[in-house]
Amino acid sequence: MPKAILKHKFIYLMILPTFIYFLVFSYVPMIGIIIAFKDIQLFKGIWASPWVGLEHFRTFFSSIQFNRLMGNTLTISLSRILFGFPIPILFALLLNEVRIGVFKKAVQTITYFPHFLSWVIFGGIIYNLLGPIGAVNLILDLLGMEKIDFMTNPSIFRGMLIVTGILKEFGWGAIIYLAALSGIDGTLYEAARIDGAGKLRQIWHITLPGIRSTIVLMFVLSLAGIMDAGMEQILILANPLVYSTSDIIDTYVYRIGLQESNFGLATAVGLFKGVIGTILIVLGNMIVRRTGERSIW
Repeated sequence: MPKAILKHKFIYLMILPTFIYFLVFSYVPMIGIIIAFKDIQLFKGIWASPWVGLEHFRTFFSSIQFNRLMGNTLTISLSRILFGFPIPILFALLLNEVRIGVFKKAVQTITYFPHFLSWVIFGGIIYNLLGPIGAVNLILDLLGMEKIDFMTNPSIFRGMLIVTGILKEFGWGAIIYLAALSGIDGTLYEAARIDGAGKLRQIWHITLPGIRSTIVLMFVLSLAGIMDAGMEQILILANPLVYSTSDIIDTYVYRIGLQESNFGLATAVGLFKGVIGTILIVLGNMIVRRTGERSIW
């Protein structure tokens, strides 16, 4: 092992800053998990506060809000995976067929630009478009049609969350698939054309198999975030009228942790969410590895 480190010392030096970053900001703070098992009293500190064991977990699981929070979180997350996961793939496939370089770069830039906008800015754009006096409702009113309550109707609001979340990120997600598409041998397409294969057959028999490992890898990674339903987006756009369909575990943790200062319960709920995400990504990676696809580890 020491010989291998010395042989590749410059590579290890390159990854050292990243290692230190994750050590300091991801692994060292994990010591704070102990808060989930204590009744935190600020004047006593973390270590001197009384131990309560699994009391915070029992409180959360027996809460009347548990079913609603889990239902909303899973519904929003699974809907984003179901509808949002294929869109970057389809967009990358379509963009890969464009032969006009300037147009292709312009479309790619426009679609992935929203990724770099914070939800504060993007949420303001959405509100100006879909709010009660937004552009969409003003147009509907001018056409003599009934206005749509995007921001106050609980069922419509959930769909709006899913759609706007996908619109913000699909262009950025397509970059990974475009990079994978660039690695496919062009002679395969030439041979397919000689054999009389059309575009759809080329995509089905060459393109999709060529990026299959990337698709599987991204799907496994998406499983880790199945308990993340977009807290920042919901905090920016939601209001009390739509909490029934938009209140998720992360917003619950925000309220009880920062607003009500119940740090023990908030940490316990966050730990529960993290454990579920870890189990899902480990199981997903195990299944992928056993099917012969490229796994994360």
